[in-house]
Amino acid sequence: MSEYSIQPTDHENSDTSRDAADIASTPYQAMLNDVVALLEDGRRAAARSINSVMTMTYWKIGQRIVEDDQQGNERATYGESLIKRLSKDLTKQLGRGFSERNLEQMRRFYILWPISQTPSAESDTQLLSDRFPLPWSHYVKLLSVQSPEARTFYEAEALKNGWSNRQLARQISTQFYERTLLSRNKAAMLEKGAIAQAVDLVRPEEEIKDPFVLEFLDLKDEYSESDLENALIQHIEHFLLELGTDFAFIGRQRRLRIGDQWFRIDLLFFHRRLRCLVIVDLKLGEFSHADAGQMHLYLNYAREHWTYPEENPPVGLILCNRKDEAVAKYALEGLPNKVLAAEYQMTLPDESTLAAELERTRQLLEARE
Repeated sequence: MSEYSIQPTDHENSDTSRDAADIASTPYQAMLNDVVALLEDGRRAAARSINSVMTMTYWKIGQRIVEDDQQGNERATYGESLIKRLSKDLTKQLGRGFSERNLEQMRRFYILWPISQTPSAESDTQLLSDRFPLPWSHYVKLLSVQSPEARTFYEAEALKNGWSNRQLARQISTQFYERTLLSRNKAAMLEKGAIAQAVDLVRPEEEIKDPFVLEFLDLKDEYSESDLENALIQHIEHFLLELGTDFAFIGRQRRLRIGDQWFRIDLLFFHRRLRCLVIVDLKLGEFSHADAGQMHLYLNYAREHWTYPEENPPVGLILCNRKDEAVAKYALEGLPNKVLAAEYQMTLPDESTLAAELERTRQLLEARE
């Protein structure tokens, strides 16, 4: 019998405490730690493998775009029209991940990371894998660096020190390259820069759920921060739909990309009477100015990319829920006139009603646990 086994006896009740002690014993804990480590290593290896294939594929796509672009008679306009048409056709056939911005990044990636040796069919996989050891998300961040010297520096430091994408982004945004050049003690700067901060750490499951990875594999990004949050979102969805025929459901966990950052909108509706989109964002915590700022970011994006010419500007609904209070706030700023703002306020559900329903639902869900 294994030393980790829990053996049943005829005295089940009296052995409960002994079984618990066995589970908490040093050999079992060591085995548990080993299994967790194996799973985390496996997840990281899977993420690295996917990222390697993804990066090689995108470099080849960039190569193909450049080669075709160079054959055009009107180079000034052909490249732009090529990417636009390719984006449309690829999205139609293969789904998301092929926006004009993404394809342009692949084209620039091929141009900025040239390979002197032309890969053959037999050697291209190994050659490209050796040339591009970082994940695709790192190269996307590096594409934003204009200086070739700075770009080379960040790439080398990220590889040498195992920087996560968050750490790389932080170093670029704080001009780590320029600060190192100006420093009298460059060795100390490099040593300090190699140390990750708490905000830089990425869990294995986050690597798997990297939006670029999900996009490349054409997987759905419909996970929530917690079961409670997901349950609340589902209930609010049903509650709004049951209020009448005005709300038409469009989607849940709708992803959007602004620059090189990804965001997720919890719920998206269309209000038939107001003829506008309604964005719903749920926060498990106290309402803050940052929540309002993020909602206005969503509204600006939706107004530009999701709103049709004949529709009214979108409106945002922020739902905040914590242990002792529920808050519901509409974001109505930016509407073209006060008359429209008043119509929105009269037509949309009362904020206090929504807050009360949110609080009631949270209490019911927590009572089930």
